[in-house]
Amino acid sequence: MPIFVKIETGKVDKPTFDKYVPAHKAYVQDLIAQGHKARTGYWAGFGGGMMIFEAQSMAEAQEIIARDPLVANGCVNYQLHEWRIVVE
Repeated sequence: MPIFVKIETGKVDKPTFDKYVPAHKAYVQDLIAQGHKARTGYWAGFGGGMMIFEAQSMAEAQEIIARDPLVANGCVNYQLHEWRIVVE
């Protein structure tokens, strides 16, 4: 299944952002349970973060990202890319 990466930067103040982090974590746990092999985290020493996950297509990946509480509540700007592994 294709791998997708959401690279994000925050666009709201920290208290607003932090309000949606528990819902984001729960959403990622749900994606994992559905078989999307999702992982999420933030950059140490640098603002922003990343989520990596599997989806059938770019259209499905866009739908997944649109439902992410951090996106749905306007907390982040993001870029979504398909990542093709060259060497494992």
